[in-house]
Amino acid sequence: MNSRERIRTIISGQPADRTGFWLGNPHGQTWPILHAYFGTQTEEELRRKLCDDLRWISPSLTAASFPPGWAGFAGKKKSHGQLGPLAGAETVADVEAHVWPRADQLDFTPTLNALAEAGDHYRASGMWTSFYHDVMDLFGFEEYLVKMHTHPQVVLAVTDRVCQFYYEANEKFFALAGDQVDGYFFGNDFGTQLDLIVSPKLFDTFVLPWFQRFTDQGHRFGHQILLHSCGSIYRVIPRLIAAGVECLHPLQALAKNMDAVTLARDFKGKIAFLGGIDTQDLLVSGTPQQIKDEVRRVRDVLGPGVIISPSHEAILPDVPPANIAAMAEAAVEG
Repeated sequence: MNSRERIRTIISGQPADRTGFWLGNPHGQTWPILHAYFGTQTEEELRRKLCDDLRWISPSLTAASFPPGWAGFAGKKKSHGQLGPLAGAETVADVEAHVWPRADQLDFTPTLNALAEAGDHYRASGMWTSFYHDVMDLFGFEEYLVKMHTHPQVVLAVTDRVCQFYYEANEKFFALAGDQVDGYFFGNDFGTQLDLIVSPKLFDTFVLPWFQRFTDQGHRFGHQILLHSCGSIYRVIPRLIAAGVECLHPLQALAKNMDAVTLARDFKGKIAFLGGIDTQDLLVSGTPQQIKDEVRRVRDVLGPGVIISPSHEAILPDVPPANIAAMAEAAVEG
């Protein structure tokens, strides 16, 4: 069973020959540290050395996919709390007057080339589709939450504009990529350390309708659905499963009710899991043996429907490379 077959099998709910493993997407400053430790020169060389099964190859990771000067829907953000360009929007007409990007400006050539070179590894792809954060940035964090109550139609209009861009981009990209894509992997962080950012009721109104359209879109093209959502999202996991999510990432291990035992008790067999190895404390300050013990525990609790990976994909430079090696070794053992 090769890596592509292995991950597809795990996400489909069937037992594979072994547990899956994904290194994640280490921070740019982390790569030189890893290369020095493992004696590698390229990202692909390191991933192969660690028996990494998955390749995240998204147009959203490639600057060439976007128009020159693209800095996101809200421009270059200095802080999460700053007001966005639509903070003062009072009407739908104000929303329509904003200058919106067009999906036909995107160039997918670099992503398509990378997909064609992915070999027998699982290809997670599609636009990152972080519409929840994009709408939040367009208003500003507090303004977004307030306007859900004071100007709901304005929030819905902005959400429609942002999501239509991603939807049209995915339509074009998935049609071009064909069977080179295995899973539609996209991300929106719905949780904090303790709970959801908004209530389930507001989630149902402002997030779930388009979320459902995106999962339906991925399935229509024959792709498995993988969702990235940090924080404690326990209260909406049943909604995510009902919407068609087949694999949940990254399982922020120290967030409330996101521990392996709770997730297994309530959702094992209903969804596959990707992640779960704590990056807030364990990978930073634990010993290699502690890392191996935790990988085996998470594998035994969540398996066979689990792909071992850090509880946040952007591994920071404070994680010792020896702990990365221990995580990979324990993940792929028999």
